[in-house]
Parts: sequence; C-alpha cells; structure tokens
Amino acid sequence: MKPRILLLIGVLAAALGVFYLLAAPEAPRALTPEPESASAPLPSRRRVTDITFLYSTEKRAWVEAALADFQRTHPRVRVTLVGQGSLEAAQAILEGREKPTVWSPADSAELRMLAADWATDTSHGPLFATQGEAAPHPLVITPLVFVGWQDRMDVLRKADGGAALSWKTLQRAVASDRGWPAVGGPPEWGFVKLGHTDPTKSNSGLQALLSATLEYLGHRASVKQADLLDPGYQAWLQGLERGVTRFEPSTGTFMTDLVRYGPSRYDLALVYESLAIAQLGNAQGRWGPLRVDYPPVTLWSDHPAAVLQADWVTPEQREAALEWVAFLRSPAVQARALAFGFRPADPSVPLKTPDADNPFTRLAAQGIRVDVPPAADVPDASVLRTLLELWTRMGVGR
Repeated sequence: MKPRILLLIGVLAAALGVFYLLAAPEAPRALTPEPESASAPLPSRRRVTDITFLYSTEKRAWVEAALADFQRTHPRVRVTLVGQGSLEAAQAILEGREKPTVWSPADSAELRMLAADWATDTSHGPLFATQGEAAPHPLVITPLVFVGWQDRMDVLRKADGGAALSWKTLQRAVASDRGWPAVGGPPEWGFVKLGHTDPTKSNSGLQALLSATLEYLGHRASVKQADLLDPGYQAWLQGLERGVTRFEPSTGTFMTDLVRYGPSRYDLALVYESLAIAQLGNAQGRWGPLRVDYPPVTLWSDHPAAVLQADWVTPEQREAALEWVAFLRSPAVQARALAFGFRPADPSVPLKTPDADNPFTRLAAQGIRVDVPPAADVPDASVLRTLLELWTRMGVGR
C-alpha cells in the first residue's frame, strides 16, 4: 500500500502546482518588438499602386489586350480602365465626376479644349505637363473615313464624276427631298441616311462637322470664326445634318450598329479608319460588302496619353502612370496596334509588313489605303467651341 500512497501524493502535488501557475498574475513581458505579421503593410517599394486610365472607347480592344500583358510584367501597378467618349470625358473631368490618373482622348483637340477650360479657374495649376516624359504623347493614329454599303458608295462616286466621294455631292444627296433619285439611285432606297456620332460627346462627330466645313470653304487652312457665322454656310450645314438619323455618343457603338442594322438605318457614315477595318469582315455575311473612302482632306486622331497633374494624383500614381504609358508606346505594343486597325504612332514601327493579315494589304480592295489625302490644320479651341455651339443651335441633335 505504501507505493500507492506515494503515487497519490505525487499526483496531488502536480495538480496543485498547475493550479498555482494558472492563478498566478502574469509576469511582465519583455519590451522586445514582435515579428511583423503577414497582414502588416509591405514596404512602399513593394506596395501595389492603383491608377485609372480614362480612354476613348474606339481603342478598347487594343488597350485591353495591352493591359493583359502589362499586368503580367508589372504586378506592382494595377490599372482600372474606364471607356468614355472624348468630349463627354473632358466635361466629366472638368466637373469632377471623373478623376483619372491618365486620360487618352481620341484627339489632341480635346486636350487643348479641356486645358483652356481648366485654366479659367486660377486656383488650378496646369492640368498637363507641356514638356518632358509626362507631357501628352500620341499612342496610335487613325484618320476619319467614309464607310458605306458598296452599292450606295458606287452611286455617290458616279454622281461625283467617278472620283472619290465629296462632301458637296453627299450634301446634295442628303438635303434633297427626292432622296436617292436626286443622285441617280433607285427610289426604293428612300432618303439618303447619313451617320456620325454626337459632336458634343464624341470626337468623330466633331471631326465630321469640321471635315464637311473644310470642304465647303475649299481649303485646308484653319477655319475662322467669321466662316462659321456665314448664313450660306449655316444653311448648307443644316441641310447636310438633316440626313443624320440619330447621334450616338460612342464611335465604337455607332460602327457596330451600322453593321448590325445595315442600310435600313445607315447608308454611309463617318468613322475612324481603325473601326472600319475592324468591322469590314463582319458585314460580309449580313448585308453585303462595305466600302471605305477618304475625305478630300485628312483629319487625324492621334490618341494622346496625358498624365494628369491634378491634386488627386499622388507621386506614386504619377510614376506608375508613366510606366503604363511607356508600355503602350513600346515598339512591340505599337506593332500589335496594326492587328486592331490602328497606325502606330511610333514612326520606327513599319506600316507595310509582309504579314498576310496586315489590314493595309488585306483590305486594299475595299478601299483601305496606306497613303491618304493631305492633312488639314485643326482650328484653335475657340473655333471648335463655336462650331459645336452652332450645331447645338440648329437643334438637329434633339
């Protein structure tokens, strides 16, 4: 029995010891730093930087393809894409509804107009840098073109003497109450249905007005305010705009609708060459062939990328934005723009290539050209605003 008693005493002693340890006050902890937890912030050099890229929607496919590659090689930068019509986006930035890190409208004209509006508030500094790597630089370029159904375009060219389509012949066809028979077309086509986007929201719509105006004036030089106040010109422009059945806010949406609904909605339209290239093949199995023609003077869209200097852009975001823009302007990404119908902005990237899929070779029979008519001078911001005001006063967009 004695060993059992000793064992029992040992067990009781151990239990009392555990009770004492649990009941004793906690000893002071040493003031040594604890190891960094997994949830603690990473050093700034490894932190992900979020930026917003506000861009014109017609380059959506190229931008999205480029971003997929960029995120794989630049995991430190997270880019949020926001697509919006150029003029609509400019107004949203001015009113504070959009606060992007980088803005890429379709054309530098929108940058100039927004910069002028931004400068009217003296509390603001310049919205964009004017020189150096942060200054706006073109990403891709594309001209404005006519695109229409082959049979309609043939009639209009014949009425023009067989030459390239002109605005004057188109205006005569659109403004006539006789419709297509006024230019030699069959009566079953009805009235001539012209298409372009809303010029108060989309750059291609504004370019369409400017292209028509330049041909009416008969020169490539900058339009003056006095030109727009001429009653003869205003009546001519209003007759032209009678044929526009609806005004979409986005050129990409508009071009898709042209192919989707065919000549029941649009006989021909003004779009970017890049969008025409993207959709020419889609029309074949629906309504027949589309044809591209180039206006007598060329208006380029240069798709500049501007890193904003607004107070909502941090230094880290600025550096991340410059990485993103540099990637878009790199030779490899510029060369890929050809597959999306754009002409590279980098002059070192060739437009003519031996690739059978190069659209500037593959679509030559449908009117796509490497060489284009001479470029027009783009007027200053005040003239463009007067042109938009004139269009609004006509009431054709309502």
